Amino acid sequence: MTPAPSPARTLLTGRVVTPTADLPDGAVVLEDERIVFAGAARDLPAAWQRTPAPDGWAPGATILPGLVDVHCHGGAGGEVGPDPAATQAAAAHHLRHGTTSLVGSLVSADRATLLAGARTAATLVAAGDLAGVHLEGPFLSHARRGAQRADALSDVDTDLVAALARAAADAGAPQALVQMTFAPERDPGSRLPAALATHGILPAVGHTDADDTLVAAALRTALETAPRGGRPLVTHVFNGMPPLHHRSPGPVAACLSAAARGEAVLEVVGDGVHLAPGTVRMLFDLVGGEGLCLVTDAMAASGMPEGTYQLGGQEVRVTGGTARLVDGGAIAGGVATLLDVVRWCVQEVGVPLLEAVTAASATPAEALALAGRGRLEAGARADLVVVDDQLASPRVMRCGAWL
Repeated sequence: MTPAPSPARTLLTGRVVTPTADLPDGAVVLEDERIVFAGAARDLPAAWQRTPAPDGWAPGATILPGLVDVHCHGGAGGEVGPDPAATQAAAAHHLRHGTTSLVGSLVSADRATLLAGARTAATLVAAGDLAGVHLEGPFLSHARRGAQRADALSDVDTDLVAALARAAADAGAPQALVQMTFAPERDPGSRLPAALATHGILPAVGHTDADDTLVAAALRTALETAPRGGRPLVTHVFNGMPPLHHRSPGPVAACLSAAARGEAVLEVVGDGVHLAPGTVRMLFDLVGGEGLCLVTDAMAASGMPEGTYQLGGQEVRVTGGTARLVDGGAIAGGVATLLDVVRWCVQEVGVPLLEAVTAASATPAEALALAGRGRLEAGARADLVVVDDQLASPRVMRCGAWL
């Protein structure tokens, strides 16, 4: 009997960000597609100390876990939706910039467009190009719709949810739908969280004009039935919601309270456009990286020159790094990559690197139960991003292979 070949082993040294520490003198050992060691270099087993580094390896580099973006509509000129080539282009763009697990987000649309988008995105989930599909609507508030199409919004329709789940299953990925954003006022019977749970979809509260009482009740109901990581999400907190007011606390107060109790995870678009630095700093101070998911909410213009693009069939103009609907001027997603978001949080907001990286890797992976993703630790998938001391110039590894 021929013995199995020994696994290929690689040693990386430098600054290493593990789930619990930012190690200035760290080491990561890889065997094929898995991490077998991540920690302080002094703790490296003697048998692995002579493991070779890749050609041209710079020991002073910073090694981050592969980033996990759970809310992204597009990039490189492509939008996640019915067009396979456009969806693939968006996924490839974000992967090149360090997002090794990307959830493709579909904006609100008519039934046929949503079904086609779900099938296309699920096909890419089955192929391993996407980590899941996010449905941002169509059960959203008209008043807080942001860049969502007004004519596509509706009250909760559980038959539509079931049809979307079937479309994903027919495309070869029965668990492709991982989260769905809804406004509690569109779900008067509180039926949606349980219906989503039957398909393994995590509820996410957002684009809502409801008061704090209704939102708090919706989050409690979602917590009782939430699949995957067990904590409901809040879609881009503060955005798509009325502002917090001391006599009218609204959704923001309910969402912050739930996250502070460990009962919800807040999405944060930390791109310097959607939220002020002081707001992002407050969120990290209140709930830490374990209660936040940094996201891009990126649209097709990410990685592209400024100009005019489309989002859900609506015209968007990008100027000065900000995307806005031509009709009405609402912010229409972002143009950053998740590594850009991490860099902004660290350099402009002053968030410690460990906290920012946690919110862009381990927490979103845990929230959506993406096993083995977003963590530099033994047993995890060999997804990592190597950057310089400015958190730029990424070199990306996914499943043990350099891009």
